[in-house]
Amino acid sequence: MDMMVTSDPANINHILTKNFSNYPKGPEFRKIFEILGDGIINAESELWEFHRRAFMVFMNHVKYYDLLETLVWEKVENGLFPVLDYFSEHGTDVDLQDIFQRLAFDNICKLVLDYDPSSLCIDLPYIPSEKAFNDTMDAMFYRYVLPERIWKLQKWLGIGKEKKLTEAWKAFDEFIYPLIDQPLKKDGTCLTWLFWLIATNPLVEVKIREEIKTILHLDEAGKKWRFFNVKESHKLVYLHGALCESLRLFPPIALQQKTSIHSDILPSGHYVDENTRVILSFYSVGRMETVWGKDCLEFKPERWISEHGGIKHVPSYKFPAFNVGPRTCLGKNTSIIQLKMIAASIIYNYDVQLLKGHPVLPRDSVILQAKHGLRVRLSRRNVV
Repeated sequence: MDMMVTSDPANINHILTKNFSNYPKGPEFRKIFEILGDGIINAESELWEFHRRAFMVFMNHVKYYDLLETLVWEKVENGLFPVLDYFSEHGTDVDLQDIFQRLAFDNICKLVLDYDPSSLCIDLPYIPSEKAFNDTMDAMFYRYVLPERIWKLQKWLGIGKEKKLTEAWKAFDEFIYPLIDQPLKKDGTCLTWLFWLIATNPLVEVKIREEIKTILHLDEAGKKWRFFNVKESHKLVYLHGALCESLRLFPPIALQQKTSIHSDILPSGHYVDENTRVILSFYSVGRMETVWGKDCLEFKPERWISEHGGIKHVPSYKFPAFNVGPRTCLGKNTSIIQLKMIAASIIYNYDVQLLKGHPVLPRDSVILQAKHGLRVRLSRRNVV
């Protein structure tokens, strides 16, 4: 538990950009996230560079966004809409967080593995590998806060969070390996908080719907809802601002861990000894009055819109939802596009009402999910 915690944007910029080489993730991080093996999240130095180049080749392919667009709209039409319509017609409540997690799981499997597990369908089937994700995130969070000897003892005894992590690991292996022998959950979290924030700020919902109607020309006579392309998604500026607000207040990864190689002095004046674990609180920086003003706890998409009508640029060390510096998330643009497609589809076509009395608060996990989900009632809107 010997560590330093900071949410100072200047410190975040220093650690993740200016003095990046002095702050790798360190051996403790690899122990905590051992389930991720040698993937890009755990990788350092040359191996990380290799993974990054491979991802960039994949995502910069000339057909990448065409493929993304096709996959997302197919899942919306054949998975999301039928499920939402079912609950709307039956008047029963549903956990939107569960819906979004299934949607994200199906999309990433199809995009990366060319396989659709169809977890998002009317009967909401239990798929071990999809449900294992939450158990994995919970266990890794507890590895953060428990002394190593405690969680290692739990692992050896096969009890507690470590037992669930072992079962989750097995579920992942049984799902993945048969697929990768054949030819060839961050977004769901953002959507959960976005719809909670919109439901508690109805004027924002009205503005988003008006923007969708205008950009897609749905206010013209006889025009019905239609799927839109990537280029059109860039014009949904107010929706973009709403997504940024959701990510500011509820960043999917709330904490980032680094370990110093050499001693250092941070911009705040604090001394960092060598081999010190440094925790960066992205959750806190998004709620600091010194960074965002006196209205820092308010949900205001307008704060992201410039006087010229575009999206304001905010330095990543003040808005670290997609990480900062060399390890900035390569999938940032992909995530924003998918989020706009899915959010616009639901907001324009459905009324979403929070289930009265249902508590909505963050859970103790590596991924900032809603502890009890997001239970809502849906109704189809009468739109042309």
